[in-house]
Amino acid sequence: MTCVLLFKLFLLLALSDTCQGHRLSPTSHLRYSRFLDPSNVIFLLWDFDFEAEIITFELQVRTAGWVGLGISNRYTVVGSDLVVGGVLPDGNVYFSDQHLVDEDTLEEDGSQDAELLGLTEDAVYTTMRFSRPFRSCDPHDQDITSDTIRVLTAYGLDDTLKLDPERTFVKSIFLLQIIHPDDLEVPEEIIIHDLEITDFLIPEDDTTYACTFLPLPIVSKKHHIYKFEPKLVEHNETLVHHILVYACGNASVLPTGISDCYGADPDFSLCTQVIVGWAVGGTSYQFPDDVGISIGTPWDPQWIRLEIHYSNFHSLPGRLILEVLGIISCIYDTSGIRIYYTSHLRKYDMGVLQLGVFTFPIHFIPPGAESFMSYGLCKTEKFQEMNGAPMPDIQVYGYLLHTHLAGRALQAVQYRNGTQLQTICKDDSYDFNLQETRDLPHRVVIKPGDELLIECHYQTLDRDSVIFGGPSTLNEMCLVFLFYYPRNNISSCQGYPDITYVAHELGEEVSDPMEGTMVMNNIEWTPENIKKAERACKESQQIVLIKTIDEVVENTTGWIPDIIPTPRGPCLESSGGKVEPQDETPAGFRVAPVVLSGSTSAALEHLPLGALLFLQGTLSWLLAMLQTEG
Repeated sequence: MTCVLLFKLFLLLALSDTCQGHRLSPTSHLRYSRFLDPSNVIFLLWDFDFEAEIITFELQVRTAGWVGLGISNRYTVVGSDLVVGGVLPDGNVYFSDQHLVDEDTLEEDGSQDAELLGLTEDAVYTTMRFSRPFRSCDPHDQDITSDTIRVLTAYGLDDTLKLDPERTFVKSIFLLQIIHPDDLEVPEEIIIHDLEITDFLIPEDDTTYACTFLPLPIVSKKHHIYKFEPKLVEHNETLVHHILVYACGNASVLPTGISDCYGADPDFSLCTQVIVGWAVGGTSYQFPDDVGISIGTPWDPQWIRLEIHYSNFHSLPGRLILEVLGIISCIYDTSGIRIYYTSHLRKYDMGVLQLGVFTFPIHFIPPGAESFMSYGLCKTEKFQEMNGAPMPDIQVYGYLLHTHLAGRALQAVQYRNGTQLQTICKDDSYDFNLQETRDLPHRVVIKPGDELLIECHYQTLDRDSVIFGGPSTLNEMCLVFLFYYPRNNISSCQGYPDITYVAHELGEEVSDPMEGTMVMNNIEWTPENIKKAERACKESQQIVLIKTIDEVVENTTGWIPDIIPTPRGPCLESSGGKVEPQDETPAGFRVAPVVLSGSTSAALEHLPLGALLFLQGTLSWLLAMLQTEG
C-alpha cells in the first residue's frame, strides 16, 4: 500500500511540474493590452498559446449593454466574425459566436468555436473573457495569424444586438507578438541619448525629407544600444511618416545643417546603412537580450544621418496666420529617435540589411489594378568579397516591412542552391498605418550564396495614373529590413527589372531605361496589359545592387524564382459546436486540444522525454518493491 501511494505521489509531482507555464488557464494573467477606440471606452487584454494554437481575449467596455469582439477584413465589416455577450437585467448571461451578414445584422454561426471563460457586469464595465482557436474549421471565423489583424469591436447601450456605427471600431494590431517587453532584461546601467532634428520649419509641400548629420554618443569604451523609441512633438505626430537613422562610414566627409535628403546637394544622401528605424503606428523596440548596436570602438560608426519624412497632405503651412488676432505662428518640429545604451555588453553586435526593389522610377505599378506584384532580388554570392573580411552566417531575428499607400502584402523568401528554403517573414494583411519592428518565432540562417526574394503586392483601384517608385508617400516602395547578427559591412541588396524588356513586351519600342520608364505613361492599362506587365517584370532579368556602409556599390544580375506557397495548417474543430461537411478544408481538421488537468492520458502525451524516463524508472522500482513485499 505504501508503494502505491508513493507511485501516485511521484506521478502527480511529475505531471504538475511539466504542465505548468505552457498553457493558459481560464484565469491566467494576460500579457498584452490595448485601447481600441479613440475615447478609451474599450480596453482589450489578450494572450495566446502557440503550441495549442489558442488565443484568449478579455474585453472590458464602459457599458451596461452587450459587447462584441471579432476579426474583420481590410475593406468591409460584412462577413466579419464577432463573439458577443452580455448580462441581462435578471443576472443571466448570454454568449454567442456570430458573424455579420450585412453592416448591422448579426447571425449566429452553425459552429460555436469560442469558449466563454467569464462574463460580468458592474456599475461601470461589462467584462467578457473567452478563448478561440487561431484557425477554426468554421468559414465564418477569420484566421488569427502573425499578419496584421484588424480587430473589430462593438458594443450597445442595452442588450439589443444591433450594430451602431458610432460604437463600432476596427483597429490594426499584431496579436501574435513573439516577445513581450516584460520578458526582456533591463540593464542595471542605462544611458539615454536623443538623436533629433532641431526646430525644423515644416514646409507646405506634401512630402519633405529632412536630413541632418549627428554624432553618436562619445564613450571611452564599447557600449551597446539595446532599445530605441520615437521622439515625436505633440500635435505633429500626424505629419511624421517615418524616421530612419543611418550609420556613416568613418571616412565620410559630411555636410552641416538641415537640408533635403534627396535634393540638389547629394552629400545629404550619404550614409545608407540603416541601424534603427520607426514608421507610422510604431512604438518603442527593445532588442533581444543577446544583441545590441555597438558604439565606442574604432570599428563602430561615429556619426549618423537622421532622416525624417514629413507627409503634409493637408498642406498645413509652415507659417500659420491667424488673421483675426493678427498672430503669426509657425509649425516647427523637433522629432527624432531616443536611444538607450549601456556598458553591460550583449553577446552579439547587430546589423540591418535592407532588401527589396531599388527605390527609383524604374519600379512602376499600373493604375486600376486589383492586384499587381513587384519583385526585388538579392544575391549574396558577393557579400564575402565586399565585406572585406571573412563573414559568418547571417542570423536574422527580426524584421520591418515597408510600402506606401498601395501596399497590401509583403513577403521575404529564401532560396539555397536553386531550391526554395523557407519564407523568412510575411504579412498578407499589411497596414500602412501600423509599421513596427517584429520578432521572428525562430532565428533564420542566411549562408553565403543564398538568394533572397522580396515580393510586394499592390492594389491601385483608386489611382488613375502610374505609380512610380520614389520617396513621396504617393510614390511607392517595396522594402524589407532584416535585423541580424553578427554585424557585417553590407548595408543593402536590392533588385529591379530590366525596364526595356518590359516595355518591349508591352509593344513599345524603346532604346534605353529612361525611355522605358517614360513610356509607361502611354500604356492603356487594361486588365490584360496589367497582367502582361506583371508577368514581364517577373520574367525579365533583374539587376541587383549591393552596397556597403562605405558606399561601395557592385552590380550583378539574376532571375526571379517561383514562390511555392506555404500550405495552411489544419483547422481546429470546435469541441462545443458542429462542423458542417462543406466547412471541412483540404488541409484537414483536428479536434480541439484536451485540457491537461482533465485527462491524465492527454497529459502523458505531452510529457518531455526526461519526465517519461523518470516515470519509467520509478515505476520499475516500485514494481520491484511490490514483488519484494509480496
